Amino acid sequence: MNAYTFHAILTVLKQIVRLVQMGGISLIQLNYRDSKPIYEQIKDGLRKLVISGSLSANEKLPSVRELASSLAINPNTIQKAYRDLESEGYIYTVAGRGTFAAKQQEIVEARRQELLERFDEIVEELFFLSVEESELMGRMDRLARGGGRQ
Repeated sequence: MNAYTFHAILTVLKQIVRLVQMGGISLIQLNYRDSKPIYEQIKDGLRKLVISGSLSANEKLPSVRELASSLAINPNTIQKAYRDLESEGYIYTVAGRGTFAAKQQEIVEARRQELLERFDEIVEELFFLSVEESELMGRMDRLARGGGRQ
């Protein structure tokens, strides 16, 4: 067995172990009744996988065709999600090699900044709509304790 074959087998085994650890479920869940476009749901799913460490830095992602086939959707939808995620810095493409997860440290800081800016805009609008600071603080406390959304 040559080194390339050994590496390929090892990569497949790692992916199988990861799927078993996750209960064998699909890594990206799509909700066709959601008003959010499918490509946005794919972006959100992949973004969470990268940020959570489920996809480690420099780990190869499925090809556009593989992912489209496994999710039973048009490859153009996957391509759009990949293109957007690449422009956001979550993934990168190497010509002839494939698409890979980017380093998490850089991604986490960029995503954190993006979310904080959106948070500020939303809070400003909520204050404009006369939502009390105490209500916002209560919600943040509940979320911080793992209470989830209402």
